[in-house]
Formats: sequence, C-alpha cells, structure tokens
Amino acid sequence: MVPGPPGNGRPPRPPGGNKTLGDRGEQLAARHLADRGWVILHRNYRLGHREIDLVARRGEVVAFVEVKTRGGMGYGHPLEAITRKKRKEIQTVAAAWIKEFGRPRDVYRFDAVAILLPAGGQPVIEHVEDAWRMY
Repeated sequence: MVPGPPGNGRPPRPPGGNKTLGDRGEQLAARHLADRGWVILHRNYRLGHREIDLVARRGEVVAFVEVKTRGGMGYGHPLEAITRKKRKEIQTVAAAWIKEFGRPRDVYRFDAVAILLPAGGQPVIEHVEDAWRMY
C-alpha cells in the first residue's frame, strides 16, 4: 500500500495501531477513576460483539464508562467519536450487566473519559460524569 501524499490533514497512525492506543487510554482512565475513589468492577465487559470499556462503582453509583483516546486532535475531540449508535450499544450491554450484577439501591449512569496522548507530552484526561441519558 502506498501512503497518501504528505499534508493530508491527519496525523500519522500511532506505532502499534489504534488498539495499543485504546488499551493505554483504558489503563489511564481506570487509574484516573481509581485515584478518585472508584472501584473498577469490570474492564471490557462484553455482550456478544458489544462491550463497555469500564464498569466502575463509587458507593451506590455504578458508572458505565466509554473511553476514547486520541494521539492528537487531527481526528477531532475524542468525545466526538461517541455516536448515538455507540451510546445505544453501550446501553444494551449495560442492561445485561444490571440484570446480572445490579443491586436494588444502585444508581446507574453513563460516563465518558476522553484522553489525549500528545507525542512527547503528558496525557490529558477529561472525565465527563453523566455524559448521556438512556434513550
């Protein structure tokens, strides 16, 4: 495959690909939440081919967390990648999680964590609590 011309407006792909970048982002997000008193209950909780990146608990609040990581802003802000379709998929998986693990007094919400990993710079982590509501 021949690379496109330089200056196409997009940053180069990270070494190791998007999977490596995503895994690093999920690790950073889990640590960020844990440092703030959250207990990570599950990582990559799956229902078929759908998944929730992190399921975290703090007291009676359970957060279903979608993590989006970017190496820069060339593809837009990480949170822009959480589309309506993606939110619906997460909600479907969350319903299965609640059925299996939920407790009567739990309060559920959907959070998002955006992570920017600039080359040579420190990670920038943005935790958006209650990022969206159930449709």
